[in-house]
Amino acid sequence: MADPATVTTDARRRHDPEVRGFASDNYAGAHPEILEALALANGGHQIAYGEDQYTEHLQRVIRSHFGPSAEAFPVFNGTGANVVALQSVTDRWGAVICSATAHIHTDECGAPERVGGLKLLPVPTPDGKLTPELIDREAFGWEDEHRAMPQVVSITQSTELGTVYTTDEIRAICAHAHRHGMLVHLDGARLANASASLDRPMRAFTNAAGVDLLSLGGTKNGMLFGEAVVVINPDVARAMKHVRKLSMQLPSKMRFVSVQLEALLAGDLWLRNARHANAMARRLAEAVSDVDGVEIVYPVQSNAVFAKLPNEVSERLQKRYRFYFWDEAAGLVRWMCAFDTTEDDVDSFAKALAEEMGGTQP
Repeated sequence: MADPATVTTDARRRHDPEVRGFASDNYAGAHPEILEALALANGGHQIAYGEDQYTEHLQRVIRSHFGPSAEAFPVFNGTGANVVALQSVTDRWGAVICSATAHIHTDECGAPERVGGLKLLPVPTPDGKLTPELIDREAFGWEDEHRAMPQVVSITQSTELGTVYTTDEIRAICAHAHRHGMLVHLDGARLANASASLDRPMRAFTNAAGVDLLSLGGTKNGMLFGEAVVVINPDVARAMKHVRKLSMQLPSKMRFVSVQLEALLAGDLWLRNARHANAMARRLAEAVSDVDGVEIVYPVQSNAVFAKLPNEVSERLQKRYRFYFWDEAAGLVRWMCAFDTTEDDVDSFAKALAEEMGGTQP
Protein backbone atom coordinates (compact mmCIF):
# COMPACT_ATOMS: atom_id res chain seq x y z
CA MET A 1 0.00 0.00 0.00
CA ALA A 2 1.31 3.41 -0.95
CA ASP A 3 2.33 5.81 1.78
CA PRO A 4 -0.26 8.64 1.72
CA ALA A 5 2.58 11.11 2.07
CA THR A 6 3.98 9.98 -1.28
CA VAL A 7 0.75 10.15 -3.25
CA THR A 8 0.80 13.10 -5.64
CA THR A 9 -2.08 15.56 -5.54
CA ASP A 10 -1.41 17.34 -8.80
CA ALA A 11 -4.50 17.98 -10.90
CA ARG A 12 -4.06 16.71 -14.42
CA ARG A 13 -6.22 15.44 -17.25
CA ARG A 14 -6.37 11.67 -16.92
CA HIS A 15 -8.39 10.83 -20.01
CA ASP A 16 -8.38 11.49 -23.73
CA PRO A 17 -11.07 14.13 -24.37
CA GLU A 18 -11.33 13.03 -27.99
CA VAL A 19 -12.63 9.57 -27.03
CA ARG A 20 -16.41 9.24 -27.16
CA GLY A 21 -18.64 6.20 -27.13
CA PHE A 22 -22.30 5.29 -27.47
CA ALA A 23 -22.98 3.77 -24.06
CA SER A 24 -24.87 6.62 -22.38
CA ASP A 25 -25.50 10.33 -22.60
CA ASN A 26 -24.32 10.34 -18.98
CA TYR A 27 -20.80 9.67 -20.27
CA ALA A 28 -20.61 13.16 -21.77
CA GLY A 29 -18.97 15.98 -19.88
CA ALA A 30 -20.60 19.28 -19.00
CA HIS A 31 -21.44 21.79 -21.70
CA PRO A 32 -19.09 24.81 -21.69
CA GLU A 33 -22.02 27.19 -21.07
CA ILE A 34 -22.91 25.19 -17.96
CA LEU A 35 -19.35 25.43 -16.67
CA GLU A 36 -19.42 29.19 -17.27
CA ALA A 37 -22.63 29.45 -15.25
CA LEU A 38 -21.09 27.51 -12.37
CA ALA A 39 -18.14 29.89 -12.33
CA LEU A 40 -20.50 32.88 -12.23
CA ALA A 41 -22.34 31.43 -9.24
CA ASN A 42 -19.11 30.75 -7.36
CA GLY A 43 -17.49 33.11 -4.89
CA GLY A 44 -18.90 34.88 -1.92
CA HIS A 45 -21.65 33.59 0.32
CA GLN A 46 -25.23 32.72 -0.58
CA ILE A 47 -27.88 31.41 1.78
CA ALA A 48 -27.86 27.61 1.84
CA TYR A 49 -30.64 25.08 1.26
CA GLY A 50 -32.42 26.95 -1.51
CA GLU A 51 -32.84 30.48 -0.19
CA ASP A 52 -30.22 31.78 -2.61
CA GLN A 53 -30.83 34.18 -5.48
CA TYR A 54 -30.18 31.57 -8.16
CA THR A 55 -32.86 29.22 -6.88
CA GLU A 56 -35.27 32.11 -6.55
CA HIS A 57 -34.70 33.14 -10.18
CA LEU A 58 -34.94 29.53 -11.33
CA GLN A 59 -38.59 29.52 -10.31
CA ARG A 60 -39.35 32.21 -12.90
CA VAL A 61 -37.56 30.21 -15.57
CA ILE A 62 -39.45 27.04 -14.63
CA ARG A 63 -42.80 28.85 -14.78
CA SER A 64 -42.02 30.09 -18.26
CA HIS A 65 -41.88 26.43 -19.34
CA PHE A 66 -44.46 24.74 -17.10
CA GLY A 67 -47.04 27.35 -16.18
CA PRO A 68 -47.58 29.98 -13.48
CA SER A 69 -48.19 27.52 -10.64
CA ALA A 70 -45.09 25.38 -11.26
CA GLU A 71 -42.42 25.16 -8.59
CA ALA A 72 -38.99 23.52 -8.92
CA PHE A 73 -37.28 21.56 -6.16
CA PRO A 74 -33.66 20.93 -7.19
CA VAL A 75 -32.19 17.55 -6.21
CA PHE A 76 -28.93 15.68 -6.76
CA ASN A 77 -29.90 13.04 -9.32
CA GLY A 78 -32.63 11.38 -11.36
CA THR A 79 -33.36 8.50 -9.03
CA GLY A 80 -33.69 10.98 -6.21
CA ALA A 81 -36.06 13.11 -8.27
CA ASN A 82 -38.29 10.13 -9.02
CA VAL A 83 -38.30 8.85 -5.44
CA VAL A 84 -39.03 12.29 -3.98
CA ALA A 85 -41.76 13.00 -6.53
CA LEU A 86 -43.56 9.68 -6.13
CA GLN A 87 -43.16 9.53 -2.37
CA SER A 88 -44.69 12.99 -2.05
CA VAL A 89 -47.95 11.97 -3.75
CA THR A 90 -48.56 8.45 -2.41
CA ASP A 91 -49.82 7.13 0.89
CA ARG A 92 -48.03 4.32 2.71
CA TRP A 93 -50.46 1.91 1.07
CA GLY A 94 -50.18 3.56 -2.33
CA ALA A 95 -49.03 2.09 -5.64
CA VAL A 96 -47.68 3.48 -8.92
CA ILE A 97 -48.63 2.08 -12.32
CA CYS A 98 -45.71 2.20 -14.76
CA SER A 99 -44.33 0.51 -17.85
CA ALA A 100 -42.38 -2.69 -17.25
CA THR A 101 -39.39 -0.97 -18.90
CA ALA A 102 -39.67 2.17 -16.77
CA HIS A 103 -36.47 3.35 -15.13
CA ILE A 104 -38.15 3.35 -11.73
CA HIS A 105 -38.82 -0.37 -12.17
CA THR A 106 -35.67 -1.63 -13.90
CA ASP A 107 -32.76 0.69 -13.07
CA GLU A 108 -33.18 2.22 -9.64
CA CYS A 109 -32.19 -0.73 -7.45
CA GLY A 110 -35.63 -0.86 -5.85
CA ALA A 111 -35.26 2.70 -4.51
CA PRO A 112 -38.89 3.75 -5.14
CA GLU A 113 -40.05 0.73 -3.16
CA ARG A 114 -37.31 0.48 -0.54
CA VAL A 115 -36.69 4.19 0.04
CA GLY A 116 -40.01 5.65 -1.13
CA GLY A 117 -42.02 2.90 0.52
CA LEU A 118 -44.43 2.53 -2.38
CA LYS A 119 -45.54 -0.38 -4.55
CA LEU A 120 -44.84 -0.45 -8.29
CA LEU A 121 -47.37 -2.07 -10.62
CA PRO A 122 -45.44 -2.63 -13.89
CA VAL A 123 -47.33 -3.25 -17.13
CA PRO A 124 -45.67 -4.83 -20.21
CA THR A 125 -45.75 -2.51 -23.22
CA PRO A 126 -44.69 -3.11 -26.84
CA ASP A 127 -42.83 0.19 -27.22
CA GLY A 128 -42.25 1.52 -23.71
CA LYS A 129 -45.44 3.59 -23.76
CA LEU A 130 -48.52 3.19 -21.58
CA THR A 131 -52.05 3.67 -22.91
CA PRO A 132 -55.36 4.01 -21.04
CA GLU A 133 -56.11 0.39 -21.93
CA LEU A 134 -52.78 -0.82 -20.58
CA ILE A 135 -53.20 1.26 -17.43
CA ASP A 136 -56.52 -0.48 -16.80
CA ARG A 137 -54.71 -3.78 -16.34
CA GLU A 138 -53.66 -2.51 -12.91
CA ALA A 139 -56.15 0.32 -12.28
CA PHE A 140 -58.57 -1.42 -9.95
CA GLY A 141 -59.10 -2.44 -6.32
CA TRP A 142 -59.09 0.98 -4.70
CA GLU A 143 -61.36 -0.22 -1.88
CA ASP A 144 -59.65 -3.61 -1.47
CA GLU A 145 -57.59 -3.50 1.70
CA HIS A 146 -55.65 -6.56 0.51
CA ARG A 147 -54.21 -4.73 -2.50
CA ALA A 148 -51.88 -1.75 -2.79
CA MET A 149 -53.99 1.20 -3.92
CA PRO A 150 -53.17 2.60 -7.40
CA GLN A 151 -52.69 6.32 -6.80
CA VAL A 152 -50.25 7.45 -9.51
CA VAL A 153 -49.53 6.69 -13.16
CA SER A 154 -45.87 7.27 -14.02
CA ILE A 155 -44.86 7.70 -17.66
CA THR A 156 -41.43 8.41 -19.16
CA GLN A 157 -40.85 11.02 -21.88
CA SER A 158 -38.88 10.09 -23.92
CA THR A 159 -39.17 6.44 -22.94
CA GLU A 160 -36.43 4.02 -22.01
CA LEU A 161 -36.81 2.52 -25.50
CA GLY A 162 -36.23 5.87 -27.18
CA THR A 163 -39.85 6.30 -28.22
CA VAL A 164 -41.83 9.49 -27.66
CA TYR A 165 -45.39 10.05 -26.49
CA THR A 166 -47.41 12.47 -28.60
CA THR A 167 -49.19 15.32 -26.89
CA ASP A 168 -52.54 13.65 -27.51
CA GLU A 169 -51.32 10.38 -26.01
CA ILE A 170 -50.26 12.08 -22.79
CA ARG A 171 -53.46 14.09 -22.66
CA ALA A 172 -55.48 10.88 -22.96
CA ILE A 173 -53.46 9.21 -20.20
CA CYS A 174 -53.90 12.18 -17.88
CA ALA A 175 -57.64 12.39 -18.47
CA HIS A 176 -58.00 8.64 -17.90
CA ALA A 177 -55.93 8.65 -14.72
CA HIS A 178 -57.73 11.67 -13.30
CA ARG A 179 -61.11 10.06 -13.94
CA HIS A 180 -59.95 7.22 -11.72
CA GLY A 181 -58.75 9.66 -9.05
CA MET A 182 -55.07 9.01 -9.85
CA LEU A 183 -52.32 11.54 -10.44
CA VAL A 184 -49.79 11.54 -13.29
CA HIS A 185 -46.05 11.73 -12.77
CA LEU A 186 -43.72 12.16 -15.73
CA ASP A 187 -40.12 10.97 -15.61
CA GLY A 188 -38.48 13.61 -17.79
CA ALA A 189 -34.84 12.54 -17.65
CA ARG A 190 -34.83 13.13 -21.43
CA LEU A 191 -37.73 15.56 -21.63
CA ALA A 192 -35.75 17.93 -23.85
CA ASN A 193 -35.14 15.17 -26.39
CA ALA A 194 -38.87 14.52 -26.58
CA SER A 195 -39.59 18.22 -27.07
CA ALA A 196 -37.03 18.40 -29.87
CA SER A 197 -38.47 15.29 -31.48
CA LEU A 198 -42.06 16.56 -31.37
CA ASP A 199 -41.03 20.14 -32.21
CA ARG A 200 -43.34 21.25 -29.43
CA PRO A 201 -42.59 23.22 -26.26
CA MET A 202 -42.32 21.16 -23.09
CA ARG A 203 -45.47 22.75 -21.70
CA ALA A 204 -47.52 21.27 -24.55
CA PHE A 205 -47.19 17.73 -23.21
CA THR A 206 -46.78 18.46 -19.50
CA ASN A 207 -48.90 21.10 -17.77
CA ALA A 208 -51.12 21.73 -20.80
CA ALA A 209 -51.75 17.98 -21.12
CA GLY A 210 -52.64 17.48 -17.45
CA VAL A 211 -49.39 16.17 -15.89
CA ASP A 212 -49.37 16.82 -12.14
CA LEU A 213 -45.65 16.69 -11.42
CA LEU A 214 -42.48 15.66 -13.18
CA SER A 215 -38.85 14.80 -12.72
CA LEU A 216 -36.88 17.24 -14.86
CA GLY A 217 -33.59 15.96 -16.22
CA GLY A 218 -30.46 17.98 -16.79
CA THR A 219 -27.46 15.67 -16.43
CA LYS A 220 -28.18 13.79 -19.67
CA ASN A 221 -28.48 17.09 -21.54
CA GLY A 222 -25.29 18.91 -20.62
CA MET A 223 -25.36 19.58 -16.89
CA LEU A 224 -22.57 18.52 -14.56
CA PHE A 225 -24.97 17.18 -11.93
CA GLY A 226 -28.46 17.82 -10.65
CA GLU A 227 -32.11 17.44 -11.62
CA ALA A 228 -35.33 18.87 -10.25
CA VAL A 229 -38.79 17.82 -9.20
CA VAL A 230 -41.27 20.21 -10.78
CA VAL A 231 -44.65 20.35 -9.09
CA ILE A 232 -47.18 21.59 -11.63
CA ASN A 233 -50.35 21.00 -9.63
CA PRO A 234 -49.74 22.82 -6.32
CA ASP A 235 -52.48 20.88 -4.55
CA VAL A 236 -50.83 17.46 -4.82
CA ALA A 237 -47.45 17.76 -3.09
CA ARG A 238 -47.65 20.28 -0.27
CA ALA A 239 -45.01 18.48 1.81
CA MET A 240 -42.46 18.31 -1.01
CA LYS A 241 -39.69 20.19 0.79
CA HIS A 242 -39.98 17.86 3.78
CA VAL A 243 -39.97 14.74 1.60
CA ARG A 244 -36.90 16.03 -0.26
CA LYS A 245 -34.96 16.46 2.99
CA LEU A 246 -36.19 13.13 4.39
CA SER A 247 -34.99 11.44 1.19
CA MET A 248 -31.49 12.97 1.50
CA GLN A 249 -31.95 15.00 -1.70
CA LEU A 250 -31.66 18.54 -0.29
CA PRO A 251 -28.46 20.14 -1.65
CA SER A 252 -26.98 22.53 0.88
CA LYS A 253 -25.21 24.58 -1.81
CA MET A 254 -28.30 24.53 -3.98
CA ARG A 255 -27.19 27.52 -6.04
CA PHE A 256 -24.86 25.22 -7.98
CA VAL A 257 -27.74 23.03 -9.12
CA SER A 258 -30.09 25.93 -9.74
CA VAL A 259 -27.66 27.97 -11.82
CA GLN A 260 -27.08 24.99 -14.11
CA LEU A 261 -30.82 24.52 -14.63
CA GLU A 262 -31.15 28.24 -15.29
CA ALA A 263 -28.32 28.19 -17.85
CA LEU A 264 -29.88 25.17 -19.54
CA LEU A 265 -33.48 26.42 -19.59
CA ALA A 266 -33.45 30.23 -19.66
CA GLY A 267 -32.35 30.32 -23.29
CA ASP A 268 -32.32 27.57 -25.88
CA LEU A 269 -29.34 25.52 -24.70
CA TRP A 270 -31.62 22.67 -23.61
CA LEU A 271 -33.17 22.54 -27.09
CA ARG A 272 -29.92 22.95 -29.01
CA ASN A 273 -28.33 20.10 -27.10
CA ALA A 274 -31.33 17.82 -27.50
CA ARG A 275 -31.77 18.53 -31.20
CA HIS A 276 -28.15 17.73 -31.84
CA ALA A 277 -28.23 14.46 -29.88
CA ASN A 278 -31.42 13.41 -31.68
CA ALA A 279 -29.93 14.27 -35.06
CA MET A 280 -26.86 12.17 -34.34
CA ALA A 281 -29.07 9.20 -33.40
CA ARG A 282 -30.96 9.52 -36.69
CA ARG A 283 -27.66 9.73 -38.57
CA LEU A 284 -26.44 6.62 -36.79
CA ALA A 285 -29.61 4.67 -37.54
CA GLU A 286 -29.44 5.62 -41.21
CA ALA A 287 -25.74 4.75 -41.41
CA VAL A 288 -26.17 1.22 -40.03
CA SER A 289 -29.62 0.35 -41.43
CA ASP A 290 -28.18 -1.04 -44.67
CA VAL A 291 -25.51 -3.16 -43.01
CA ASP A 292 -26.47 -6.80 -43.53
CA GLY A 293 -27.40 -8.50 -40.26
CA VAL A 294 -28.28 -5.29 -38.37
CA GLU A 295 -31.92 -4.65 -37.47
CA ILE A 296 -33.17 -1.37 -35.96
CA VAL A 297 -35.81 -2.53 -33.47
CA TYR A 298 -37.67 0.59 -32.29
CA PRO A 299 -38.48 3.87 -34.04
CA VAL A 300 -35.60 6.32 -33.58
CA GLN A 301 -37.49 9.25 -32.10
CA SER A 302 -34.99 10.68 -29.62
CA ASN A 303 -31.28 10.13 -28.98
CA ALA A 304 -31.34 6.34 -28.66
CA VAL A 305 -30.88 3.59 -31.24
CA PHE A 306 -31.81 0.00 -30.39
CA ALA A 307 -30.47 -2.67 -32.73
CA LYS A 308 -30.22 -6.42 -33.04
CA LEU A 309 -27.01 -7.99 -34.29
CA PRO A 310 -24.95 -11.09 -33.49
CA ASN A 311 -23.56 -11.04 -29.95
CA GLU A 312 -20.07 -11.93 -31.10
CA VAL A 313 -20.08 -8.86 -33.33
CA SER A 314 -21.24 -6.66 -30.46
CA GLU A 315 -18.55 -8.06 -28.19
CA ARG A 316 -15.83 -7.31 -30.75
CA LEU A 317 -17.22 -3.85 -31.41
CA GLN A 318 -17.32 -3.09 -27.67
CA LYS A 319 -13.53 -3.36 -27.63
CA ARG A 320 -13.45 -0.36 -29.97
CA TYR A 321 -16.43 1.65 -28.66
CA ARG A 322 -18.30 1.57 -25.36
CA PHE A 323 -21.98 0.62 -25.49
CA TYR A 324 -24.29 -1.70 -23.57
CA PHE A 325 -26.35 -4.77 -24.24
CA TRP A 326 -30.02 -4.06 -23.58
CA ASP A 327 -31.04 -7.72 -23.80
CA GLU A 328 -28.03 -9.95 -24.39
CA ALA A 329 -30.13 -13.09 -24.82
CA ALA A 330 -31.98 -11.43 -27.70
CA GLY A 331 -28.87 -9.83 -29.20
CA LEU A 332 -30.32 -6.38 -28.50
CA VAL A 333 -27.99 -3.44 -27.91
CA ARG A 334 -28.52 0.24 -27.17
CA TRP A 335 -26.53 3.07 -28.71
CA MET A 336 -26.93 6.51 -27.14
CA CYS A 337 -25.94 9.87 -28.62
CA ALA A 338 -25.18 12.98 -26.57
CA PHE A 339 -24.90 16.73 -27.06
CA ASP A 340 -21.21 16.33 -27.88
CA THR A 341 -21.49 13.38 -30.29
CA THR A 342 -20.02 14.42 -33.63
CA GLU A 343 -20.76 13.35 -37.18
CA ASP A 344 -17.27 11.87 -37.34
CA ASP A 345 -18.04 9.82 -34.21
CA VAL A 346 -21.15 8.41 -35.86
CA ASP A 347 -19.52 7.73 -39.21
CA SER A 348 -16.50 6.06 -37.63
CA PHE A 349 -18.72 3.88 -35.47
CA ALA A 350 -20.86 2.84 -38.44
CA LYS A 351 -17.74 1.98 -40.41
CA ALA A 352 -16.39 -0.09 -37.52
CA LEU A 353 -19.71 -1.91 -37.24
CA ALA A 354 -19.67 -2.75 -40.95
CA GLU A 355 -16.11 -4.04 -40.62
CA GLU A 356 -17.03 -6.25 -37.68
CA MET A 357 -20.05 -7.59 -39.54
CA GLY A 358 -17.66 -8.62 -42.30
CA GLY A 359 -19.14 -6.24 -44.85
CA THR A 360 -18.40 -2.79 -46.15
CA GLN A 361 -20.13 0.47 -45.39
CA PRO A 362 -22.58 1.31 -48.22
